[in-house]
Amino acid sequence: MSATVNELQAEVDRLHHNLQSITVQHELATQDGDLITVSGYLLTRLEQLGVTSIFGVPGDFNMPFLDYIEDNPRIQWVGNCNELNAAYAADGYARVKENSVGVVVTTFGVGELSAINGIAGAFSEMVPVLHVVGVPSTLQLKTRPLLHHTLGDGRFDAFTKAAQQVTLANASLMTKVNAPAEIDRVLHECITHSRPVYLTLPFDLVGELVPAKHLQVPLLRAAPPNDPEVEAYVLDEIIKLVEEAGQDIVILVDACTIRHGVRDEVLDLVNKTQFPVYAAPMGKTAVSEQHDYYGGIYMGTLTDPRIKDGVEKAELILSIGALKSDFNTGMFTYRIPPTHTVELHSDHTLVRYAQFPGIGMKLLLPKLTARLEEYRRGASRLIVPHYKPVIPQEADNRISHAYLWPRVGQFFKEKDVIVAETGTSSYGLFDIPLPDKAIFLSQILYGSIGWTVGSVLGAAIAAREFPLGRVILFVGDGSLQLTAQELSTMIRTRVTPIIFVINNEGYNIERRLHGMDRKYNDIATWSYTSLLRAFGDVDGTASKSYTVRDKASLDRLLLDPEFARADKIQLVEVIMDKYDSPRTLEAGSALSMLKSSQ
Repeated sequence: MSATVNELQAEVDRLHHNLQSITVQHELATQDGDLITVSGYLLTRLEQLGVTSIFGVPGDFNMPFLDYIEDNPRIQWVGNCNELNAAYAADGYARVKENSVGVVVTTFGVGELSAINGIAGAFSEMVPVLHVVGVPSTLQLKTRPLLHHTLGDGRFDAFTKAAQQVTLANASLMTKVNAPAEIDRVLHECITHSRPVYLTLPFDLVGELVPAKHLQVPLLRAAPPNDPEVEAYVLDEIIKLVEEAGQDIVILVDACTIRHGVRDEVLDLVNKTQFPVYAAPMGKTAVSEQHDYYGGIYMGTLTDPRIKDGVEKAELILSIGALKSDFNTGMFTYRIPPTHTVELHSDHTLVRYAQFPGIGMKLLLPKLTARLEEYRRGASRLIVPHYKPVIPQEADNRISHAYLWPRVGQFFKEKDVIVAETGTSSYGLFDIPLPDKAIFLSQILYGSIGWTVGSVLGAAIAAREFPLGRVILFVGDGSLQLTAQELSTMIRTRVTPIIFVINNEGYNIERRLHGMDRKYNDIATWSYTSLLRAFGDVDGTASKSYTVRDKASLDRLLLDPEFARADKIQLVEVIMDKYDSPRTLEAGSALSMLKSSQ
């Protein structure tokens, strides 16, 4: 069957699924029954999706909707310092609270444009976020008077057009008649494809009544069905390659394993086949890094030699959810030929050079596992060496990156949520195996510095709701200065992350890429240990701050049971050399500059 026919069949299956849902909705809408406000309808749908916190900033066009949020006993309003941080927080919330969505609410124009960078990051990294924008009344949207928060030229749709570039679906509500269907449509796209969506809510539609019976139709998360004939063929082709590989098979998990909800299916595959499993940086913690068959992080030539050969010398790689960006592949230095690779994605499968559109991994993986289980006996003889970073014995007592990251690795516990800023911190932690059930968050593809500070707020709120363990942030001084205001929201919402601030006098990754001694990579000197008091803990009872300047002081702090308990927000300023960097960052930045000059 040709690729074109497969694509058409997948689209037919999707439309059939949508038609069934619309038919049921229409039948319910024509019946008598209870009514609910448009705002109530939206909030009920979000409750059904597991949302218990909504982020944002009030503005005159969204405040009527905020009344409904604040009056909802099951959803908490989290007011942020600015819309960018709110979007970051919604992103972090969605990453930790898998199978739910993050929600950010802003006002028309000025608010939504402030948030758009955070929404773009969620789009890039496939994070399900709903952006709700309170907009002027439907009459004003039609007549376009010279309103505040506009561009002054009557283009009220300019902001929606901007949002369309960084969202998968959008809906501009103009009547209550189709409001439930439009809300359902964008939310369905959000949860099905794990991308942000955009919804405008006019001032005068907030309290309009619509049928409540629509809410009896659940929003389906199910992946579109695979074509049975094509799926069977794909499975047969994969089995042929497995037999040719002679048991020399490894699994490589990546970002979309997490984003498209196949962790359980992958774990079942690993357990039943006992094939060695490795992870790309964006797939870190998709499989427990304490699993008996886990081998480590693979990132091309930047990979530790003890791990690198295990992947590159395998006869067959089962790649699951790959996202082959520059930082995620060691600056495009993967040594995995297509002839030795099967790639499973959310909406297609690649077997060597052959592509099979519409054959998604969610439904394919269980069937593949059942077929591969018989090969377990051969795989069980394979030895998967466990990578353990060594804390170096250095004569210098200053805290080096070679020392810092293996040492904090010993501090981590099960269920910890570890958030690493783009650059120094993420590169430092890639090689550190994390405890079982730990969650690792980093914005590796989009790389907006400062993202982690807003994101850790959302992550901490989501972790508290589960509950998970401690939330630990590693952020550079330069990145912190972009979004530091959100420390105040952390204090106000009483979340208790541990925040390690790497004080190396500026933008370390930028120095590595260009301008090692340029002034534009320097930043102002802050009193970091004064920030928590300045941002809300005035009497010092809800927080604690520390400065560590040498290995001995860092070690004492990490061994302190009170510090490790994390029952209040804590900030640790880590004084480090201006020019020191993790091994992988030094090698990666050198590769990046080399490729840029070619």
